Amino acid sequence: MEFSTIFMGIVGIGLGVPAGYYLDKWISQKTLNEARTLADRILDEARKEASAHKKEVVVAAQDELFRQKQELEKEFRDKTQSLEEKEEQVHKRRERLEEKQELIVQKESEMLASEKRLTAKERELADKAEELTRLADEHDKRLQEISGLTMEEAKKRLMDEIESKTRHEAARMVRQIEMEAKETADKSGKKILALAIQRYAGDFVGEQTVTAVTLPSEEMKGRIIGREGRNIRALEAATGVDLIIDDTPETVILSAFSPLKRQIAKMALERLITDGRIHPARIEDIVKKCEQELDVKIREIGEQATFDCGVHGIHPELVRLLGQLQYRTSYSQNVLQHSLEVASLAGIMAAELGVDIKRAKRAGLLHDLGKAVDHEIEGPHAVIGADLAKKFGESGDILHAIMAHHEDVPPKSILATLVQAADSLSGARPGARKELLESYVKRLEELENLALDFDGVSKAYAIQAGREVRVMVDSENVDDDKTFLLCKDIAKRIEENLTYPGQIRVTVIRERRAVGIAK
Repeated sequence: MEFSTIFMGIVGIGLGVPAGYYLDKWISQKTLNEARTLADRILDEARKEASAHKKEVVVAAQDELFRQKQELEKEFRDKTQSLEEKEEQVHKRRERLEEKQELIVQKESEMLASEKRLTAKERELADKAEELTRLADEHDKRLQEISGLTMEEAKKRLMDEIESKTRHEAARMVRQIEMEAKETADKSGKKILALAIQRYAGDFVGEQTVTAVTLPSEEMKGRIIGREGRNIRALEAATGVDLIIDDTPETVILSAFSPLKRQIAKMALERLITDGRIHPARIEDIVKKCEQELDVKIREIGEQATFDCGVHGIHPELVRLLGQLQYRTSYSQNVLQHSLEVASLAGIMAAELGVDIKRAKRAGLLHDLGKAVDHEIEGPHAVIGADLAKKFGESGDILHAIMAHHEDVPPKSILATLVQAADSLSGARPGARKELLESYVKRLEELENLALDFDGVSKAYAIQAGREVRVMVDSENVDDDKTFLLCKDIAKRIEENLTYPGQIRVTVIRERRAVGIAK
């Protein structure tokens, strides 16, 4: 059983191996044939597609060649046309150049002919000039022989006559121009000044700084002097003020150049008199307290002045200097009151003219700042004030207005002119200032003598308290035009040689009188 089974298996294997081999071979051959058939078909299709694509490429290439050929032909035609146009332009230019060349040749021949004519005329003119020079020399010689004058003398006489005529003509023109300007400017100027004066309501006379102290009795003089003069020496040493005790009843005079020192001495002396205890230690204590009180009072006065004037933002040191002006006078006019007046008047005039009112008031308030320290610093108070204002940060227009209000420099802005006018108004109004009789009379005499020094002046009178000088001239020697020039010259010399408050009007009068006698 087992043997038969094994035998059958061996037989099966022997038969199956060749059969499998041939089966696999048949399958492989069939697959190979199918692949060849597929490959042939693919190759046929590829050949067909390649052939079709080749035809398309050939057609596209032919189209591209045709298009490029057309573009090249068109470009060739365009370039050929452009060359023909350029050739035509070149031909036309050549023709124009030939025409211009002909014109140039023609003009050259004309210029040569003109040069020949000009050369001939130049020779002719040179001959005539020599002839004229010879005739002029002969004429000058004959004129000199006839007139008896040399050429230089004749020239000098002619120049003198021309100068005289020109001077008269210039004077006439200046007078005419000023008259025309005054017709329009005087009315508006007077209106503004009058309005400013009317609107300002200040004190008629400013407060004065008093340097005399009234005593309750004559016995107080002895107590002030003290034993062997120790009290008066202590007071003078502490204050820097000289005490003058003379025969004036119940009065002590304080003498010092500094107004602040005089004020401190006045306050201390009055307090000592009231207190009754007068000795060196007490004097020193009282003087120190008075100095402190005066410093506080000065600042309060300065602040009040800026508040009254409506001017803000001023440096504290300038405010203190303004307060010091309360104790400074000029021709008996209180300088702080004067400064407030100038600020108010400048503000009023600025409002009428459309100028910045605050700037005008500021410049007017600070214009006399230098008078607070002019006894300590050399120089004009206007320049000192401008330097102080510059030191504490005031602007350039304010500095110029301060420096120019007495014409230490010429005024170059309307603000400087306003401050100058307001300063003159405040000082020139009636009752504002006064001076000693001796200096007043001397100034009037100097004013009259100065006017009498001019040629042609017959009489001169100082009137209106020295604010006007009237000059009478000789009508035979001075004509109308010289009268006008004489007025200007006198005013200029007054400005250069005299010192005076306010302004001085110069009036020159020329009149011709005819006198007849009826019998």
